[in-house]
Amino acid sequence: MPVELILALAAFAFVASITPGPNNLMLMASGTNFGLRRTLPHMLGVNIGFVLMMVLVGLGLAQVFETYPVTYVALKAISAIYLVYLAWKIASSAPPPATSVAEAAGKPFTFLQAAAFQWVNPKAWAMVLTAMSAYTLPDRPLLSLAIICLVFGLINLPSIFTWAVMGTQVRRFLTNPVRLRAFNIAAALLLVATLWPILTSSRLGEH
Repeated sequence: MPVELILALAAFAFVASITPGPNNLMLMASGTNFGLRRTLPHMLGVNIGFVLMMVLVGLGLAQVFETYPVTYVALKAISAIYLVYLAWKIASSAPPPATSVAEAAGKPFTFLQAAAFQWVNPKAWAMVLTAMSAYTLPDRPLLSLAIICLVFGLINLPSIFTWAVMGTQVRRFLTNPVRLRAFNIAAALLLVATLWPILTSSRLGEH
């Protein structure tokens, strides 16, 4: 793969990974409610789960959705329902006055939960499909796939780490239960707003 194409891929991976989306908003909320250490499995699940998803899509899984469009419609419906559920969980995680943030906010995402979430994450699908269509060399598809996965894996992890750290910094100002509840509700509303790509797209890869 030409160096200039790799640089363009790296720029795309950075912009796509660092901008707000379901993963980053949930990691920020997790960092706020649970701290950085307890958020690490969630963060690693996002990174590794996304790369695994990219590998499987690159090996031909996307063709299943093209051949059977109803499966993509089902995926969109599941994505919407699950994101609304997660938004509700975040919004309702503020602690009552007598408890600490970590105690009352429930449990953070596990590694497997975060990895599995990538399959119903509309932004993850948009990132994968765009990367595969724009940066795959027709004469070297497997090499292209390996480079795309490597670049995304290396750039995505520090990008999402930034959001988790932001959450831990916000945590310092949210020791008051009222402020924490307000933050969680705002994060939940932003998460629901990420449903817009699902509701407005009509075909696979449109975003």
